[in-house]
Amino acid sequence: MAGTFAGETAEYYVKYRRGYTETTVAAVVNQLHLGPDDAVIDLGCGTGLFTLPLARRVRLVVGVDPEADMLSLARQRTETALSSKVVWCVGSDDDLPALTNLLGEATVGAVTVAQALHFMNHEQLFPRARRLLRPGGGLAVIANGAPMWQQDSEWSRCLRTALDTWFQTTTTATCGTDRATQARYAEALTAAGYEVHELVEEYGADLTLDEVLGGVYSALSPGDVAAHRRDAFAEHITNALPDLKSFTETVRVDALIGVAH
Repeated sequence: MAGTFAGETAEYYVKYRRGYTETTVAAVVNQLHLGPDDAVIDLGCGTGLFTLPLARRVRLVVGVDPEADMLSLARQRTETALSSKVVWCVGSDDDLPALTNLLGEATVGAVTVAQALHFMNHEQLFPRARRLLRPGGGLAVIANGAPMWQQDSEWSRCLRTALDTWFQTTTTATCGTDRATQARYAEALTAAGYEVHELVEEYGADLTLDEVLGGVYSALSPGDVAAHRRDAFAEHITNALPDLKSFTETVRVDALIGVAH
């Protein structure tokens, strides 16, 4: 359940993926003492779900993502007032050395990775990021809740079974949101010389059936469900789910913030 985020997938992503609460954004800003003079690099920025609220609080955010379609949608949803505060850049965590050469060492208030670290080499990324960071700045890794098909509820288990049946596989990936992976990230941050702080936010959210289907499509590559099978796939998922007016999920947001000194 990890797609290439192009075409329709990007469209579903911008429409159905959950954003980040003001509480989480403020926690990162406050912990790293970010202010109107700071620049931030948001790696794996996607459609700007974390980039844009962060841009309201700092001087500049460079949103970096390997998928041009995601960045195109990010540009479209950028408010006019923020257009001079965000730069959208096709790239990946492998481009951090080049960004360091461009911007200079110790020039950035933070590097953020919001629900994207599982696509990256974190053991390489963490020490590389330190060269960019000003004293007191840091690296923030945010896990924005477990995938809806990996939660501890009846409807989530039904959804997971339906996906396994359709794709003839066993869905195990947690996209870096499980406690064991978070512990590995924290250990790697410490090993790279960061002072690690963990911030947790938990809240409930109700989803409609359309939001459940949209959330699934946002995680699939464009070719995973052929256009002529899309109606059959939606019917398969719908029939597998309990007959509910809404589907309640518990969202646990884990932010690991490594402060550089």
